[in-house]
Amino acid sequence: MEEEKHAGWPWLLSSAAICGLATLAGIWLERTSAAPQIATGLYATAYLAGGWEAAIETFGKLRRLRLDIHFLMLAVAAGAAMIGAWWEGAALLFLFSLSGALEAMAMARTEREIRSLFRDAPKQALVVDQNGGTREVAVADLTTGTVIRILPGEQFPADGRITKGESAADESTLTGESIAVEKTPGDTVFGGTLNTWGVIEAEVTRAPGDSAQARIIKLIREAQASKAPSQRFTDRFGTTYTVGILGFALAMFLYWHFIAGIPAFLEHGERSAFYRAMTLLVVCSPCALVISIPSAILAGIAAGARRGILFRGGVALENLATVQRLAVDKTGTLTKGELELLGSETSPPGREDELLAIAAALSENSTHPLSRAIVKEFLHRSLPEAGTVTNFESLAGQGLKATVAGTPASQGRRAMFTDDVWLTALPDPEPGLTEVLVKAGDLRGRLLLRDAPRTEAAPLIRLLATEGIRVTMLTGDRQESAQLVAKELGLEDFRAGLHPEDKVAAIKEWRAKGEVVAMAGDGVNDAPSLAAADISIGMGLRGSDAVLEQADVVLTQDKLERIVDALHLSRRCRAIIRQNLAISLGVVVLLGIAALGSWIPLPLGVLGHEGSTVIVVLNSLRLLLRNSG
Repeated sequence: MEEEKHAGWPWLLSSAAICGLATLAGIWLERTSAAPQIATGLYATAYLAGGWEAAIETFGKLRRLRLDIHFLMLAVAAGAAMIGAWWEGAALLFLFSLSGALEAMAMARTEREIRSLFRDAPKQALVVDQNGGTREVAVADLTTGTVIRILPGEQFPADGRITKGESAADESTLTGESIAVEKTPGDTVFGGTLNTWGVIEAEVTRAPGDSAQARIIKLIREAQASKAPSQRFTDRFGTTYTVGILGFALAMFLYWHFIAGIPAFLEHGERSAFYRAMTLLVVCSPCALVISIPSAILAGIAAGARRGILFRGGVALENLATVQRLAVDKTGTLTKGELELLGSETSPPGREDELLAIAAALSENSTHPLSRAIVKEFLHRSLPEAGTVTNFESLAGQGLKATVAGTPASQGRRAMFTDDVWLTALPDPEPGLTEVLVKAGDLRGRLLLRDAPRTEAAPLIRLLATEGIRVTMLTGDRQESAQLVAKELGLEDFRAGLHPEDKVAAIKEWRAKGEVVAMAGDGVNDAPSLAAADISIGMGLRGSDAVLEQADVVLTQDKLERIVDALHLSRRCRAIIRQNLAISLGVVVLLGIAALGSWIPLPLGVLGHEGSTVIVVLNSLRLLLRNSG
């Protein structure tokens, strides 16, 4: 409903323009013509054009026995007409309707920012039949397991896993990252992203309604519907305030008339008690106050979404700024989350490339993380293949065996090589390193792998420290491994050997001490601790469903620096909310004092009142500036 209203801002602006023109024409005729009834007719036209939207809003609220600002404006305009101050009432409705149109235009821009994140989703998809042919089906009818073909320049209709072909995907609509991501068989593609150059076949892994794009849209809509704590306060305060100001204006009318002796009504009533009460009613109406927080929250949500930061609601956006401690999971958050080759050693020496080629040949038929890391490094180095692999065998919990280029080869744990003196004599790897032993003919060797810290992790920790936020690493890894990572990152506070329930206990311990705790993670085992934190941060769309469903803030880009971006945006939003409240309340106080002293006429009071509303909305829109936050 609100979206439709915001989208209708051109009509609202046109109505405000008609109201303004009719008011100006009425004033001119009233001053120069001997036919005042024509001027009155123009004023009535201005009332109709400028007041119809407020009248509809007021009628709907009155049916629910509620009063709001629209009622106050209509009451003042009607009162002005009753005492013959037609032009003042028309001017009030013009400025009120113009303010409403500008507000709707600003909110429509916020909606546009959100919609611009996603191109129009495809309606049809090419399904690959068993014989290799294709047929078009509706995207809504796709089911998991279906194989689809995506041509260059087309969007992926659903989340899937590539089964055939290579390409690069433009994932900027999801992550904000402008560089296309290379895609090969086995990689995941996301619905709504763009296939840039290759023909790809992919197996659908999620129904279109559960795609990453659909989940992001759902998160944004939930965020728009959710109210921040300060907004809930102003909603309650605004309703009570509206009723209170009506009573206050009535009391002042009675005071001015019965105690101060000011006439109740005069024909052109600028000195009447009623005129003064109407002025007081206008300048004390909480228009700017009521819009000050939702305008900032909606702009903040849109600004975050454009940066790849999805806030689940106003609560998350406002509260993130108060965080005092950030708890982070190690694997996949502070580290890359995947193993990479750190080094190797061979006997005879100098045959490291040959060792890696043999290990990659064995690993090609395995899905184990160690095997994937070995193959990835082999492909990265563009080494020649070791030869044909036959007689492949996977030994559960031990390793792999096969014949590579006619030579028996094996790789795995030490338990596989108890009869080899050189391999068994190797010293244990350092903490944090994982070894893979390889033997093929006269070649023996060891590959050392590790889950390396992210390059941006150490700078992030230093930056957060300068901003007064303590960072603590929580991990289930051994003490030695955790200590090594902590030392590399310059992290003083860490806890190792933790089960999920231990992480929850740590977070509860900090919260019991009065700290505001945020938790960042990406795995299923992080979900309980995310739920226990004041603010939960989900790292990347590739994180588990449990994390994405639980997180208050989802970072679509798997980049640690986005945590700082989210923090800065939250602080910026809170600052603008405070500015808006100061502006709205300050204007009410100043104009209210002026109205009580009869130092301000109704038109000037209207201008100040509506001007503060426009200023508040424009101030909120600063969050959408490219360099804001």
